Amino acid sequence: MWIIYALLAALFFGARGIMYQWTSQKNLDRNLMLFGVFFVGFVISTIAMIVLNQQWYAWSDVLVGVAMGVGSFSSNAALHKGFSQGKASLISILAGLPPLFVVLLAYIIWNETLTTQQLIGFVIIFVGLYTIRYSNDISFSNLQGAQWGLLAALFFAINDLLGKQSTRLEADMFATLTLMFGVGGLLFALSWWQGASRRSKSQAEDYQWSNSKTFACGLVVGLTNVAGMMAILTAFAIGAAGLVSAVAAMNILFILLYSRVFLKEAFSRQEVIGLTAALVGIVILRLSQ
Repeated sequence: MWIIYALLAALFFGARGIMYQWTSQKNLDRNLMLFGVFFVGFVISTIAMIVLNQQWYAWSDVLVGVAMGVGSFSSNAALHKGFSQGKASLISILAGLPPLFVVLLAYIIWNETLTTQQLIGFVIIFVGLYTIRYSNDISFSNLQGAQWGLLAALFFAINDLLGKQSTRLEADMFATLTLMFGVGGLLFALSWWQGASRRSKSQAEDYQWSNSKTFACGLVVGLTNVAGMMAILTAFAIGAAGLVSAVAAMNILFILLYSRVFLKEAFSRQEVIGLTAALVGIVILRLSQ
C-alpha cells in the first residue's frame, strides 16, 4: 500500500516542480511566493490538527517538526534559486540525488535493509530516472546553479529522513506538518521582510508581479506541496525510507509528461528508455510486497 501513497507524492511533487520551474522564470519575489506556499500548508495542517485532535506528545516530536521546517525552507529555497540561475535539466539531475542518500543513511542510522528484489527495483528506478535526466544537454560549460541543486538534494534527503523519523516516533502527522510549515513559513516571511527592507532603501529592484499576486500564486503552489507531504509521510509510516524516497522522486516523470503533452515536445530515445525502466522498477517493487 505504501507504493500508492509514494506515487501520489510523486504526482503532487511533480505538479509543484512544474510550478516552481514556471515561477522561477517570472520577475517576482521568490521569498514571498514561497512564504505563500508554506502559509497555506500551515493553515491546512493546523485546521486538520484541531479537527482530528492531534498533538505533540514529547519534545522529540517538536524537535523533528522544527527540524523539518528548517530543512524544507533550505531545500525549497535552494531548488527555486537553482531553477532561476541554472539550466533546469542540470538542477533536476542534482536535485534527484536524495533517494541514493536516503538509502545509504537509512541503513547507517536505522540498519534499514532492502530485499534483493527491492534493491533491484530501486536500482532500475534510479537508473531510469537518471537516463531521463541525462537525456538533456548537460556539459561542463553550463553548470551554473549546480551548487544550489546539490544543496537542494542534501536538504531534501535530510527532510525525507526526518519525515521517516517522525513516523518512527509515531508522531501525529498534522502536528508535525504544522510545525514544519510554520517554521518554514516564518523563515521565508523573515527573508521576504529583510529583502523588502533593503529594497525600500536602495530601490535597486522592482518586481513586475505585485505582492498580492505573488502571494496568491504561492498559495496555489502550496496546495500541491501540502498534499505531497501528507502522501509521503503516510508512505514513510508503512514503507522503507529509501524505497519511498525513490518512488516519490519519480515526480520528474510527471514533469516530463507535462512538457510533452502541453509543450508538444517529442520523446528522445533515452527518455523512452528511462521512462520504461522506471515503470519496470515500479512493477518489481509492487511484486515484492
